[in-house]
Amino acid sequence: MGGFRSGAVSGVVLLLALFLVVPTPRAAGQAADAPRPHKSVYGKLESVDKTLNGIVMKSDAGERLAWRFDPALIAEAARFKPGEPMIVIYRQVTPNEKRVTAVAFPGTATTPIYVNMTGSRVVLRSAPFVNGVCGQPHAGPVNESTIPSGGLAEVMEACWCCAASGDSCTPGNKSGLGKALLVNCFE
Repeated sequence: MGGFRSGAVSGVVLLLALFLVVPTPRAAGQAADAPRPHKSVYGKLESVDKTLNGIVMKSDAGERLAWRFDPALIAEAARFKPGEPMIVIYRQVTPNEKRVTAVAFPGTATTPIYVNMTGSRVVLRSAPFVNGVCGQPHAGPVNESTIPSGGLAEVMEACWCCAASGDSCTPGNKSGLGKALLVNCFE
């Protein structure tokens, strides 16, 4: 009986995770009153399911989590092997809605590479750490690159962010060696 209950709970958790972290298009006129909290889930790639447009990962906490993405991102993610480290970076938009910013695969490139999978042109901004923290005011020079849809850019600074073309953002995410697939960009 305990195995059934545990399996049922795991299934419900997986199903809820799938529906809570499905990326959704940004609402027109969405206000940027206050910065939304950035969160990350660290783990290993378990599988990529092209028929369901899904990615399954096993988190470092032992949870099995799933996300659904656009077929183009799924095709790119399918290039990575099961067992490779991955990070899902997201924003908590509302108490029950998360939007993925990027899916990163650390150690898969010798520099921080960002691939624009958003479907439109974006701005990638980067800046150095201030006292070991990203997103600090007056972080020094901010470098900016425009990335066309499907294009890529390299970042040499410690912190990054991306925004829709014409918008801005504060580099609040830590960069690292590897490839990150940009899903949604926020100001």
